[in-house]
Amino acid sequence: MDSVAVLGLGKVGGLAAELLQETGFAVTGYDIAIRPELEGRISQQPIDVADAAALRTALGGHDAVLSCLPYALNTGVAQAAHAAGIHYFDLTEDVGTTSAIRALSDSSKGVMAPQCGLAPGFVGIVGASLIAGFDSCRSCRLRVGALPQHPTGLMGYSFNWSPEGVVNEYLNDCEVLEDGQHKWVSAMEWVEKIVIDGTELEAFTTSGGLGTMCETYLGRVPNLDYKTMRYPGHVKLMNFFFHELLMRERRGEAGEILVHAKPPVSDDVVYIHVSAEGMVNGSLARREFVRALRPMEIAGKMRTAIAWTTASSVAAVIEMVRDGALASRGFLRQEDIPLAPYLATRNGARYGG
Repeated sequence: MDSVAVLGLGKVGGLAAELLQETGFAVTGYDIAIRPELEGRISQQPIDVADAAALRTALGGHDAVLSCLPYALNTGVAQAAHAAGIHYFDLTEDVGTTSAIRALSDSSKGVMAPQCGLAPGFVGIVGASLIAGFDSCRSCRLRVGALPQHPTGLMGYSFNWSPEGVVNEYLNDCEVLEDGQHKWVSAMEWVEKIVIDGTELEAFTTSGGLGTMCETYLGRVPNLDYKTMRYPGHVKLMNFFFHELLMRERRGEAGEILVHAKPPVSDDVVYIHVSAEGMVNGSLARREFVRALRPMEIAGKMRTAIAWTTASSVAAVIEMVRDGALASRGFLRQEDIPLAPYLATRNGARYGG
């Protein structure tokens, strides 16, 4: 795998393209129009991904494609990658999209690897590593929050991530394992308190963060769940907005309202809290992986925490596939990616602090 097409050149996609180029890949970035901020940094071509013929032509000259597009477009890109016989990677948290991509993987010539971002993605790799360290594991809890460092207002939030993705996570049902049973529960429930480096956060259920882990660990880990972390009081306001004001029935408009009210910020922080409990040599133990990750200078520019964590995660996975550390065809689950080799890659090493 030498060449990668990157579709969608926003903050995450543009950075991912730069990281892959720095890692030795020949990269071409595709978006609806040329991105001026990336001129002279990566090769670019304009494309309308809804044009099937144009998409086939673009992918035909590459060994792999990374989709950093809104999740609703990923199935079409995966189908084009499957037809072209090349590797496919994306950042989706959408369960239905992943199911459609997985169905393609049985006959794929390359690897089909959705959910390669932060959550799902990196936290699943961490969770699997913690689970493997126990003789028997009774619970694994995955928590992630992408937040402003200096919150304002009652919501205490800024939309540094795709509004479509956030609304999707807040409204779709969530997979969990509870007392050994595979269940679907409502989003924005099971609220709990978490403190990281003295900062109090609230965590609540959101959709998609576990990827395929419920299926993988059913019958092995009785309790497994994923929650999003926010500053205290956020979930109450979001429940009011979506359910009492019925904005759940107007998802597109809801995203526009929220971004207008809480636009992106440069000074963000990504909190990661993954914990597991179980038996080790006859004794009950608890192990944790906790990080507070802030903006970082990469390739001469300051990058937001959510941009570099997401872009680094998928770039590390692509790096491992190229180097033969992971399977080269079929469906790739995040929990099948070993943590230590991942952190040893050029891009995964950014998580190791």
